[in-house]
Amino acid sequence: MSKKRVLYITQEIFPFLPEEGIASSVRRLSQGVQEEDKEIRVFMPRFGVVNERRHQLHEVIRLSGMNLVIDDADHPLIIKVASIPKAKMQVYFIDNDEFFKRKSICKDAEGKCHADNDERAMFFCKGVLETVKKLGWTPDIVHCHGWMAGLMPLYLKKMYANDPHFENVKIIFTSYDQGEVGPLSDRIIEKLKFDNFLEEDIDLLKKPTVENLNMLGIKWADAVGMGSETINKTISSYIEESGKPVLEYQTEETLIPAHQDFYNNILANDEVLAD
Repeated sequence: MSKKRVLYITQEIFPFLPEEGIASSVRRLSQGVQEEDKEIRVFMPRFGVVNERRHQLHEVIRLSGMNLVIDDADHPLIIKVASIPKAKMQVYFIDNDEFFKRKSICKDAEGKCHADNDERAMFFCKGVLETVKKLGWTPDIVHCHGWMAGLMPLYLKKMYANDPHFENVKIIFTSYDQGEVGPLSDRIIEKLKFDNFLEEDIDLLKKPTVENLNMLGIKWADAVGMGSETINKTISSYIEESGKPVLEYQTEETLIPAHQDFYNNILANDEVLAD
């Protein structure tokens, strides 16, 4: 029997970014799940603060070269990869000079949020999906971590709904306490309409905040995770009201077995429904 496949889509993973929050959690989780019984792939943005020389990132020419349309403009997609030798893992990086070359993640040196954070999130999510298709790798579960992956459930459920590559995938969105990130562009709904989303699909973003982007991820996911011990009260209430399967916050000791059970239950339920 072939191994089940889990695609991790994350803003951060250690050692490419500091060992804290999402970066630490996704590193332990993806490595542990791989070592037990599943095949994994991990994607993150190639932020300019990632040291390419130290971590030996290199471009994957056969995967690069596509142009992605964001807000009716073409943006070249570059794919890089690096290994985590101790974990026997590879991490794929979504790159583009306009969106990710700057030496910061979400805020500039003065603490001001980047005005194009919404477009960076769109480019990241679409870049992952197009690259996974090029790899010819079909996931059973797509596990999204953090607000920058908040659009991924929407893209999978709507834009890629009829794509046979993703037709049976189960989507989990895990929300974290990421502090105050700031507002998104007032034009985010207008930009998403270039991808043919209906206003009713993205109505949560009428107020363009990271909080609402988290809730959009929850709305379109099949199941939800809580990645921090405490998260925004509005988001936690939305999770509770969603009625979706929820994996509560896990300590380092319970992180991997709890996720394994969660994944297996979701896949088992899906197989029962298919029968």
